[in-house]
Amino acid sequence: QVQLVESGGGLVQPGGSLRLSCAASGSIFRINDMGWYRQAPGKQRELVATISSGGSTNYADSVKGRFAISRDNAKNTVFLQMNILKPEDTAVYYCNAKARSYYSPSYDNYWGQGTQVTVSS
Repeated sequence: QVQLVESGGGLVQPGGSLRLSCAASGSIFRINDMGWYRQAPGKQRELVATISSGGSTNYADSVKGRFAISRDNAKNTVFLQMNILKPEDTAVYYCNAKARSYYSPSYDNYWGQGTQVTVSS
């Protein structure tokens, strides 16, 4: 199947920056959209940003102008550059990929284990 491993979370002060990475591995045939979602305590998981295999991007209104998503198709990796971080950005960030493995005829939704981002002074 397909595994996603995130890295780059941590504690940062308001106004600071962090860069998240997510690498996909396994029996990957093809990856379509990749993206980042987040879930704060007591809240539902929400979309942060997505990027297609061709590079088209989509952002939640709350992060537009502050976050930037990118990907390296050759390395099956997606990144999230987070700038001007605010306390309300505090959440567990999850990587997502819509991918097809060599063992499946269809595209499935895969998730990483999550990485904690805490914005606090």
